[in-house]
This record gives sequence, C-alpha cells and structure tokens, in this order.
Amino acid sequence: MYFPVLVGITPEKVEFPRFLVDEETQEKVKAMPKESQPATFVGSDLKWRYMWSVGPRPSKTRFKELNGAPAVAEMAAMGFGLPKDAFTSLMKQGPHVLGPTGSDLQSYGQEGTVLAGYHYDTNFLTFHGRSKFPALNIWVKNGQKVEGSVSEGCLLIQTGKQMEYLTVRDCIARMHEVVVTEKTTEAIKQALEQNQSLWRVSSTLFAHIASDSVLKPLGHFAKTSLARNYPPMYAREFINQELSTINLKG
Repeated sequence: MYFPVLVGITPEKVEFPRFLVDEETQEKVKAMPKESQPATFVGSDLKWRYMWSVGPRPSKTRFKELNGAPAVAEMAAMGFGLPKDAFTSLMKQGPHVLGPTGSDLQSYGQEGTVLAGYHYDTNFLTFHGRSKFPALNIWVKNGQKVEGSVSEGCLLIQTGKQMEYLTVRDCIARMHEVVVTEKTTEAIKQALEQNQSLWRVSSTLFAHIASDSVLKPLGHFAKTSLARNYPPMYAREFINQELSTINLKG
C-alpha cells in the first residue's frame, strides 16, 4: 500500500482535522469552558505543507514509504522508568519527516480564521520550530487552552498518538490548533510595514516509530488494567488507520 501524499506537497483545503469526524472528541469539546474551546471550524485546513524525508529508511519493510532528536526520546524513557533505549530502539530507520507548513495570511489573515483545526498528531514526537506569525494554541493536561509560544533558539516538543499507545495514555497526545489571533494580525501589520512576506511558515519535524516496529504497551505499562485496549500492532498499520480518517490516505 503506497501513500505518496506524505512526502511532497499537500495543498490547502485537503487535510481536515480529526475533530470533525471524532464524536468522542466533539463531546469533550462541548464540555469545556467556553474560553478553552477550540475555534469553530467546519472545513478542511487552509495550510500548505511540504514533507521532506529525514534519516535512513529500512532496506526491507512490510510497508512502502508514504510519502526527533534521540536524546529527547532517551530522557523520556528514563523519566517513565523504562530502559534508556525503550523508545529509540523502536525509532531506528523510522519514517521521520521534516514538514515545513505554510499559510497565506494575505488570503487568510482575518482574525478568527482557522488555519489548522483542533487535532492531535499521529506520530511519536513533534518538534515545532518558531514562526514569525504567532497562531498556535495548545491544550495542557488540565484542559486549559494556552498560546504555544516558542522562544528564540528553542523548539516546542509535543507528544503524539504513538507515544500515547506505548504508555497506555500515561502520556497523552496533546491537542492543538493554528488560528489567526489578535497577535497574528498585529504581526501581519508589522510585516506589511516592512514589506515582508505574509506567508506564515513553521518548520515542524515529525519523529515516528519505525514502520515495522510493533506498537504495544512497554514495560510496567503492559501490566496496567487498560493495556488490553492497546493490542500489538505494526506502527505503519496504526498510521494508515489514522491517515485514512483525516483524508490523507493517497
């Protein structure tokens, strides 16, 4: 099975957020305080994305190509009380991709415009680079919506659905969205005054578990009562299911 859309260009108005088809998530949003709810959204994302393969690929694999830094994964494993290489051993030759993501703020710069709807990432770890136009909102563990600010010279790292699978939801994939805010429109005005581009570009790295690695609860997580809800599954099969849901299955 081949999914060319994951490497190369995905134009605007193609990918839609899982929120639109996930009734459980929709019910959770309805229960949130008004100030913590994501922006109202009814269509596909207005962002463009170009995916570029990162790192070596396996010479033999059950899954054809669709299309983080190891130290972070090692520290996370140790923090969870797992062997240092619990995650990195599964990431070797994974389908990691660099996905510069762009939104045309000249066309979609009105306050309240949703550039990327309320969603989680399906991969293992996501590394967000800094953008000159603020617009990222993230939801923290207590359900509060906060601005996803990235300091100069830093990265913002979020966990994805593969991490959630391996830890039986002890570490949950964090929801986020990209929406034009008042701060975004202020940055647009400054860019216009300085005759700069109005494209919002963020360089995002998506680190994956290798396609042929098996997703299953690791170490002590396998002994919890919820572990039975996470049966062993090839990482690629899991990603295929997720991509089909959000309209990225080629």
